[in-house]
Amino acid sequence: MMIRRHISTSIWTAIVSLLLILTASPASAQKKFFTLQKDSVPVFRGFAVSFDMVGAGMLLFGDRGQLEGAVRVNLHDEWFPVVELGYGKADSHDDVTKIEYKTKAPYFKVGIDRNMLKEKHGPNRLYAGLRYAFTNYNVDIVRPKLSDPNWHWDSNYDIHGESCNMHWVEFLVGLDAKVWGPLHLGWNVRYKLRVSHKEGDFGNTWYVPGFGTNDNGKLDATFNVIIDI
Repeated sequence: MMIRRHISTSIWTAIVSLLLILTASPASAQKKFFTLQKDSVPVFRGFAVSFDMVGAGMLLFGDRGQLEGAVRVNLHDEWFPVVELGYGKADSHDDVTKIEYKTKAPYFKVGIDRNMLKEKHGPNRLYAGLRYAFTNYNVDIVRPKLSDPNWHWDSNYDIHGESCNMHWVEFLVGLDAKVWGPLHLGWNVRYKLRVSHKEGDFGNTWYVPGFGTNDNGKLDATFNVIIDI
């Protein structure tokens, strides 16, 4: 808990510091930060499609995960507007509590990455980015009747189709490396921060499609197969 709190504090400190620098710096410096480099390379450099292997592996070998793909536009090898679409699913049974938890729903993310390398037009990229994400999902939570050893009454859960939603943001850093021709492999590390959520009267849901196991904030990672077009 202390490590997570420290990570969250550090990220917010970095964001606030960046905003202070931008607002306090001269207008010319701000303009330089937000404008593209000027050279003979055209602004539009195509786009790329990608697929995350980590979420697919979790879904294949575990009780939760997601299928996620993305389309990314390349502006001058420096700015990359991104749309990410996915489908998250959980089907879990706890052997101790006997609780069964099920949910499945699509989710979407929209954001932008910036290539942080000085040589923007090289084959590899080091980038930082930001995402806004949203999902609307239903959950089923079932626990069979269990006899309370003290009061000797039966207790159970039987929740079906409870409507929930969540908004969150993601801060990320990552690397793309060219393998051959249009093929790239890339990874990124993300800090996901919950912004708002609507859940049932039973409390926080265990797993949220696209976000993962539910908490105020969490670290996550992806490994992507990328095709430049």
